[in-house]
Amino acid sequence: MATVRKTITVTDQQDSWIKAQIENGHYTNDSEYIRDLIRKEQERSAQIETLRKALIEGENSGEPQPFDAAAFKQRMLAAG
Repeated sequence: MATVRKTITVTDQQDSWIKAQIENGHYTNDSEYIRDLIRKEQERSAQIETLRKALIEGENSGEPQPFDAAAFKQRMLAAG
């Protein structure tokens, strides 16, 4: 996989945080930490998009139907 070199600027407080994560053994260097943050944000964004699509699907599925919790529980017990 090709890599691209980036230059970023962080505050002193942010730099201290990154260094602490490395010193605690969570990461081996700054780049690894930043890449992990990006991966986590990508995963979070994908989860939000999945949830957004499910909500839209639910909204488009029609009028709500009454839900009988007791009957549902009985069906689940019988199926189990």
